Parts: sequence; structure tokens; C-alpha cells
Amino acid sequence: MRYAPPGMCLNDFAVLGPAPYVLLHLQGPWTPEFDATRMETSYGRARSHDLISWEPLGPAFGVGHPGGFDDSAVWTMHPFPHGSGLAMAYTGVSLRPDPRQGIGLAVSDRIDGTGWRRVGNGPVALPDPRWYRTGLGEAWRDPWVVADGVPGATWTMLTAARTADDPLDRAGCVGLATSDDLEHWEIHPSPLIPGDVDELECPVLEPFDGGWLLLASLSPARHIAAWTAEKVTGPWEPLGPIAPPGPYAPRLIDGPDHERLVLHTVPRRVGLRDDGPECRGMLAQPKVLRRTPRGPRLGWWPRIEQLLGPVTDEPVGDAVIDVELESESARVELRGHLTVTVDGTKVAIASPAAQLQAAHATEVPSRLKILCVGEHVEVYANDILTLSTASYGPWTAPVRNVTGDRLQVRRLLFDDERDDVSAIWRGDASP
Repeated sequence: MRYAPPGMCLNDFAVLGPAPYVLLHLQGPWTPEFDATRMETSYGRARSHDLISWEPLGPAFGVGHPGGFDDSAVWTMHPFPHGSGLAMAYTGVSLRPDPRQGIGLAVSDRIDGTGWRRVGNGPVALPDPRWYRTGLGEAWRDPWVVADGVPGATWTMLTAARTADDPLDRAGCVGLATSDDLEHWEIHPSPLIPGDVDELECPVLEPFDGGWLLLASLSPARHIAAWTAEKVTGPWEPLGPIAPPGPYAPRLIDGPDHERLVLHTVPRRVGLRDDGPECRGMLAQPKVLRRTPRGPRLGWWPRIEQLLGPVTDEPVGDAVIDVELESESARVELRGHLTVTVDGTKVAIASPAAQLQAAHATEVPSRLKILCVGEHVEVYANDILTLSTASYGPWTAPVRNVTGDRLQVRRLLFDDERDDVSAIWRGDASP
């Protein structure tokens, strides 16, 4: 259900499919004082046949030779089919003489995420200072590569970037480059400059209605947003957030039932306290990419139903709570310290320490699904993800229905006997 490498936290990732699915992911030590430029020095690898249970397989790629453009850290990657094997665009970071980010290229004759060989000794793409910030405050990372995205070019790459001249808190944009051979890239002006974000991370391109859908993570809002356009070069029409704050770094994959799924990361909290600041966390379970009248949204993944036990009145930890709403107001208490409320379209979750999150559903909900996995709680209104939070307190407690709505509690039955100490939290021990 949730995954982090043994003893570590997980950040941006890529997933190869179909089954058996292979996960490549950034990893680093579990610590609140996290410096990604020095701690994310390798990619972990894991395997799954169902996107539920993950088997750790160890490191798959690491930093380059001393003095190279990627000798400090390797960040977000995009592996994709190339010939009979794979190519991978990846982010390299060097701190000498000044912090720099660049896009490198690696190839493999295999399709299992192993056997990588760097192409050349340097980056294949760097930001062009005519359009993109370089030096202090530079961003040129998180590559996403597609074939035939821009007419006249074999390959098109998007990156997380910053404009050359705007203030840092408004300079977040998408970088654009094209190539005929993956080794030589022509840099183009940004096709998307929102003008109100400091970073636009992990861009993902998806064919959509004869054009393109772009998903990306926005900072500092910490949510996934969407845009649509007829051409990669734009103009891009904003569709707004597709999920509440919390889910980050989206990736798309075809699921076991051939549905289009979004995988993403979720944060934890420093000190394992509700009032602690967010920090790096783990991979969450998939969501269905749903179309709604207000644009694409993350939706409930029906395959989770296969993991549920019978309805129970016993105290529960990992569970799904189904609530059929009899009116426009509802109140459910769970885990002894959390309260989920509905008032018209407003849905909120709170603990004694703080209101953790509140949002408005796309319509007055007639039903809720509340998913509890470890410290993470998700609330779905009419099967659309509406709230996502991490909360620390008693792990198992009865679920109490305060407003008389119909309620069913079913325990999640999945294998948690794995060497994955960062991913499973039981309320009584720190990772």
C-alpha cells in the first residue's frame, strides 16, 4: 500500500510497467535536517506485480566521478523505452565551484531498471541564460521526455526551470528542449510560466483529447496541478489542482486492470507530531485519473476493495471507513483523536492539536471513503480525493459515527511483514 526503502525516506520517482512494475526512486536518510544536494546520492529500486506490495531490490544508479556534473547528487529521472532497452534522462547536481543542475543521459540494454551506462562525460542539456536562470537560484531538473512532442524534432523534453529575470518567488516555469538523438539538445523559451509559483516540479506529459495534458507539482502550495494544450509549445490552459495539498511528484502508469493511474509521494511530519513541519516520506497507493466537470482529479482505486476484510465494530488501525451521508452535515470520529466533518461541500479533518486540512468537494457529497494507512489518512468525497494528511496519535481506536449516517468499517488486509521500517507506522515507535 505504501512504500519506502528500508530505513530511508523516498522522494521523486519513476515507474516502469506493465507488470512486473519497477520503481526507481530518490532515497535518503530519515532525518528532519535533510540536504538533498548531499544526501540523495543514489536511486533505489523496487519491484511489484500489483502496485500494492513492493519488494526492495537495492540501489540501481549513483553519483558520477569526482569533478563531474553529477558528483554531488542524482535527482529526478525519466527512464523510457529506447531500441530494445531503455534510455534515461536524469538530473545531476554538482556543488563545485557553485551549485549547478544539469540533465544527463544513461542507457541500458535491459528493461528492468538495471545495467545503466552513462552517455558521455557531461550533461546533455543545460539551461540557456537567455530564457532561464543560471547560477544562484538556478533550476534545471526533473526531465520528462516524449517522442514527437514538437513537430520537426524526434524527442521533446520538459524540465523544472526558472525564468531568467523574474523574482524567485514567481520565476517557476517549464523548460523546453528538443533533440534528434537524445545527446544534443536545442533549448527553447519556456512554454508555460504561471507567474505565481517559485517552482514547478516533476512535469509529466500525457496525450489528451487530441492534444496534451501536463501535470506538475507546485511550490510552495504543495499540490499537483494540471494544464491542457493542443501543442506542447502552448498556449497552456490551466485546469487547477487535481488533488489537495500533500500528494506530490505525479507519475502515470497503466494499472493491472488497464486503468490509467497516477502514483505520487506523500510527506511525513518532523518529530512524528501533527504540528511538525512536513518532510520527505514515501510512495502512496495509486489513484485513478478521473475526468470531472471541473477537470481531471485523483479518484479512488477500486482494487483496494480486494484488500478489505468483513465489516467490524472492533478498534481498527489500517482500515477503510465507508459513510453514506443522510444529510449535508456529517461528523465521524476515528482513531480516538481525529474528526472528519462535512458541511455542504466543505470537508475537513482535525485533531486536538490543529485543523489538519479543509477543502471543498466538487459537489455536495453523498458518500465518503476514509482510508487510514499507518499515519496517513485520505478522505474521498464521491470517490474523488478531497483531503490527504498525516496524523500522529493512537493507532487503533473505535470509529464513532456522531451524526447517525450509515457507516461501515473494514480492516485493510495487506502484507506489512516486510523489511520496510520507514513505511509502516503503528503509533508506538519512531522509524
